[in-house]
Amino acid sequence: MTAAVRAEFRKFFSTRMWWGMAIAMFVAGAGLAVAFGFLYTSDAFTNGTAQGAPSGTAEQIANSVYTSGLSIGYLLTLTIGVLQIGAEYRHKTITSTFLSVPRRGRVMGAKVIALLGIGAIYGIISLVGSVIAGAIILNAKGFEPFPTSGVFRTLALSLLVLGLWALIGLGAGILIPNQVAALLIAIGVAWIVEPLARFGLSFWEFGREHVVEYLPGAATNAMVNGVQQTGENAAPTLEWWAAALVLAAYAAVLAGLGSLRTIRSDIS
Repeated sequence: MTAAVRAEFRKFFSTRMWWGMAIAMFVAGAGLAVAFGFLYTSDAFTNGTAQGAPSGTAEQIANSVYTSGLSIGYLLTLTIGVLQIGAEYRHKTITSTFLSVPRRGRVMGAKVIALLGIGAIYGIISLVGSVIAGAIILNAKGFEPFPTSGVFRTLALSLLVLGLWALIGLGAGILIPNQVAALLIAIGVAWIVEPLARFGLSFWEFGREHVVEYLPGAATNAMVNGVQQTGENAAPTLEWWAAALVLAAYAAVLAGLGSLRTIRSDIS
């Protein structure tokens, strides 16, 4: 298994894509931390004068600033998950992969472990940019950069978030045979369809109270315990641990179904 995991890491880090995404992660983390740092420390926000604006404690403000890069980061790790298996089918390297490691279950297990590690690596890169930039803004605005120990828990959970989204991408890449279609559908659902569904369901009482909080994007937001949306249409949020279980369930189901299909299907 160790050799198989090492091979999966080598496949990814031997391409030029990894450092391009690393730069994107760092820039997105730092840039969004600056933007949200100014937003959440503005007078309109802290005084509660912004109509319908999100609200939160000092810890939640710090969490939102430091994890603002996740809005871009999880799309990138979702893409990595799709490519990790989709590229093998597209370039016909999946045959040699299974020949070198005859046990397909071990190959899929190695991909899962590697994707969790890759997600954590990119999470660290994103956090380096967001924490440095965000802490400077918070401190300059008179806010405590690390008001409670809960902030450190959130930073650790953000690494898990990116790894789980990579596994969701792995499942999508297997269940949708065409790589381009898998990318478009996975990113389209995560970036457009799911946020619109959350917005639409917020106007339906049952959807707002019983559905929205269990969607993957809502679970992601709840895991990092950021500022909360206010207003009569604001949906409830799960506890961070419950949200982690929900997102892990999405990753387990999609990656599990995809792995099962790969193990049982014929490879040409």
